[in-house]
Amino acid sequence: MATAIKVENLSKMYELGEVATGTLVNDFSRFMARMRGKEDPFLKIGETNDRTVAGGGQFVLSLNDISFEIEQGDAVGIIGRNGAGKSTLLKILSRVTAPTKGLVKMRGRIASLLEVGTGFHPDLTGRENIFLNGAILGMRKAEIKQKLDEIVDFSGVARYIDTPVKRYSSGMYVRLAFAVAAYLESEILIVDEVLAVGDAEFQKKCLGKMKEVSKGEGRTVLFVSHQLNTINSLCNRCILLDKGSIERYDSTAKVIAEYLKFGDANQNSWVNDGASFKFSQFEPLRFCVVDAANQPATVLPNNELIGIYIEGAVELLEPGFSVGFAVYDGYNNLLFWSLNTDKEQSQWIQMSKGVNKLIGWIKPHTLNEGEYRVELITAVHFKEWLCRPEHNAPVIYFSIQGGLSKSPQWMQARPGIMAPVNDFEKL
Repeated sequence: MATAIKVENLSKMYELGEVATGTLVNDFSRFMARMRGKEDPFLKIGETNDRTVAGGGQFVLSLNDISFEIEQGDAVGIIGRNGAGKSTLLKILSRVTAPTKGLVKMRGRIASLLEVGTGFHPDLTGRENIFLNGAILGMRKAEIKQKLDEIVDFSGVARYIDTPVKRYSSGMYVRLAFAVAAYLESEILIVDEVLAVGDAEFQKKCLGKMKEVSKGEGRTVLFVSHQLNTINSLCNRCILLDKGSIERYDSTAKVIAEYLKFGDANQNSWVNDGASFKFSQFEPLRFCVVDAANQPATVLPNNELIGIYIEGAVELLEPGFSVGFAVYDGYNNLLFWSLNTDKEQSQWIQMSKGVNKLIGWIKPHTLNEGEYRVELITAVHFKEWLCRPEHNAPVIYFSIQGGLSKSPQWMQARPGIMAPVNDFEKL
């Protein structure tokens, strides 16, 4: 298989504050160094691009000496936290911006969708912008005309196709822009998370088209998204970026697991450091996974009870206080929020002043083989959140093995998120 994209020692530096050095002498020294082919004496590359830490330098590296190759026909996802360098990488590959150093080799024409309105002239109509984008890609007018009806039909903006795009809503912009990028003949399709602007139906339609483009037409797709289940369904390989560097480039499942830090034996238990989550209604002290014998565990079998142990101190009794947990799978899908009720299922567990200990049980044959994340839930009902999943909550991890119990026909993990054992009756 031919290489579609090759990136070698790529770095992108941004200067904070004013762009010039501050003096005419230093600006002239920089100019002379550049003319002689020497390194910029004021290029202070090296400070990590960590947006959470105030740096002392004037320069930051959005991308730091990264190298990778992408084969023709691959669908590659790019994931990472905000500020990791994902959008910067796509802008360099789309030739919107130039790298500070390094080399990018790309085989074929590139169609990119980075931001709402990218590549569109606001005063031109939708139809005129289609022809403009096709001309930029080097297509003849006759070739663009052949694709025109398909583009308009896919975008769903036929009624407004002869209206200037500056009057389009952001959703209409994205619909037309994606249709143009997908249907005009390019060998490489680059899509940032701009698709989040569209509605759910259109997002599904776009993902179907990207799968068709990659698997059916053999075109290369690069896709940035925070929706890990979408990345998993579309991409066969994935790049994990962190602070401008590549942490891992591998199969999608392995990279997503690395990103979510699943399977870490040191993270099956959380203990309050004394400074976090201080609430008078309930201050969490310990949060961990236990087995059926109430012993801390990291890897548990599918056919036994799984316990989520919660320990916390209560200073102020609140009648509306509720405690529970949220369970997520290895692709960040929320499986369920637990119901905080007593054994009779009649009312919430009632807290008492001082230290409270409780265990929420997940029944056997519930979860499939795989990796899971659990986040603590505490709140005063209809009043306030204390620990809120995906916002500010203690987090623990565990693995399930043996989702094949009582199913000898299955030689690997059963399809699906859950792996129940159902009783059948012959009538």
